[in-house]
Amino acid sequence: MNEPQSDVTGKIALVTGAGSGIGRACARKLLANGYTVVLAGRRAEPLDTLAAEAAALGQHALAVPCDVSDAAAVEALFETIRTRYGRLDLLFNNAGRNAPAVDIDELSVDDWRGVVDTNLTGVFLCTRAAFALMKRQTPRGGRIINNGSISAHAPRPFSIAYTATKHAVPLSISQPKIAQSLAQ
Repeated sequence: MNEPQSDVTGKIALVTGAGSGIGRACARKLLANGYTVVLAGRRAEPLDTLAAEAAALGQHALAVPCDVSDAAAVEALFETIRTRYGRLDLLFNNAGRNAPAVDIDELSVDDWRGVVDTNLTGVFLCTRAAFALMKRQTPRGGRIINNGSISAHAPRPFSIAYTATKHAVPLSISQPKIAQSLAQ
């Protein structure tokens, strides 16, 4: 087992979907507030660019390309975090995707599954791995933030897969039992 790096101080955060949009903005804010940020996303180039920008500012970021819908890739991501840093203080589940804007009868099963696998299964896989790491680290615990959408409450036309997954995340995964279990 590799020992965690000792050249990093402060808290460790993981942001999924860090290559663009909300994920990129949140990663920058965490970096500016002293976090070491693990940048995860499907596309390596924007992650590498953000990590280089952070380094130029004296901040610590690690780009780790990862498809959150792939259980083995998520396991490898969290093993990288455990090996390199020894802990995780904050998970921001932000990775997400949409499907083509079509009537439900025109939405392919593959497009449906792609959205469900990223927006819902990806949140489950990352939350499960974060929980396992957070309950074994010292000090124990951490924060898990799941990015939702207004679509969960005000569905958009032609977005059945996106709306269903964004509605499911706060109902099925963000249960108080997770926080209670970490606190014990």
